[in-house]
Amino acid sequence: MGIGERLKEERERLGLNQTEFAALAGASKNSQYNYEKGERSPDANYLAAAAKQGVDVLYVVTGVRLPASADGLSPERAELLHLVQKINGSDLAILVRMAAAFAVANERS
Repeated sequence: MGIGERLKEERERLGLNQTEFAALAGASKNSQYNYEKGERSPDANYLAAAAKQGVDVLYVVTGVRLPASADGLSPERAELLHLVQKINGSDLAILVRMAAAFAVANERS
């Protein structure tokens, strides 16, 4: 699997279409298409912008995913924390209450 395929995989993991992702990463839809098809390679500015959107740039470039984040979290928990950082206001309060309910239920079982 090449950089383009991994980039597409990351974009899809984030739930974005090519147009949305290209705008967030500072590229045109045509450039995004070319990156994903492997016809062009993204530059460092694009990759830095993609990283700010939650793309695992190390994975995109090398094909290697770290087994856990630096503070020992599983990839799933690290992804959850990343997503939580994008939530604010009353939605975050709802999510915290829901997580607390799950935690209490798990402690009881």
